[in-house]
Amino acid sequence: MACVERCCRCCAGGRRQSSILYNILRSQERAASPAGQGPRQGQGQASRGCPCGGSRRRRVALRSPQVACKAASAVLVKTLRFVQNVPCFQELPLDEQLLLVRSCWAPLLVLGLAQDRVHFETVESAEPSMLQRILTTRRQGEQPPPRGPAPGRPHHGPAAGGAPHLPSAGEIQAIKGFLAKCWSLDISTKEYAYLKGTVLFNPDLPGLQCTQYIEGLQREAQQALNEHVRLIHRGDEARFAKLNVVLSLLRSINANVIAELFFRPIIGAVNMDDMLLEMLCAKL
Repeated sequence: MACVERCCRCCAGGRRQSSILYNILRSQERAASPAGQGPRQGQGQASRGCPCGGSRRRRVALRSPQVACKAASAVLVKTLRFVQNVPCFQELPLDEQLLLVRSCWAPLLVLGLAQDRVHFETVESAEPSMLQRILTTRRQGEQPPPRGPAPGRPHHGPAAGGAPHLPSAGEIQAIKGFLAKCWSLDISTKEYAYLKGTVLFNPDLPGLQCTQYIEGLQREAQQALNEHVRLIHRGDEARFAKLNVVLSLLRSINANVIAELFFRPIIGAVNMDDMLLEMLCAKL
């Protein structure tokens, strides 16, 4: 798919950054050292606990939030730059562009983390359980804390002023498992571009008007990926199927988890929709 392939080269050029993330990245340049790259043996592995799955429900936080959040912010800027440089995407109406980006920014970001081999570590947090919070608020005569959004319900980032909802160990393990899968396949730059094109052009989103056009773009991205794999990896007939397994793993990654993990620690309770709209309309 020519329009997707061309934009992977365009992302290397430096342009003026979006105001929110650009200021964050600039203000933290002298903070900690850059994030490590690639998976490390024995690091970030979930500790063995109760077989009932209690360890996967433990809340965790980034060990070095300034380093990891800066790396994720840089990947988000690069991801939006990639999207803006896809000619086929630019031809869509702005409201269609925003709808696509709102739905796929998180999986595109995780693909970018894999492509840049961004490694991050987490530590178990002392966040009180829901029962502890309910008991505490009742003693104080307050209302119980609101529950998080139901699984599958659209929600883009934390509500302004709301208390942070730390990700669980199981949710982090899903992200790390995806990264490890990508790294094990040694995905090339072109393959990442075609995978991103497949994710970006999702014709199944409610509210889209250019459904057939977007469906055709997704089909082109898949065809281009298949042709590239057959040309470069002639001895690996299963590689195309393996790359599609990578796409299926993205469905288990929650956008709210990505926002809470990588952006709340440095931006706070900023609505991701507002930030994406600002970045999409900016000259990245």
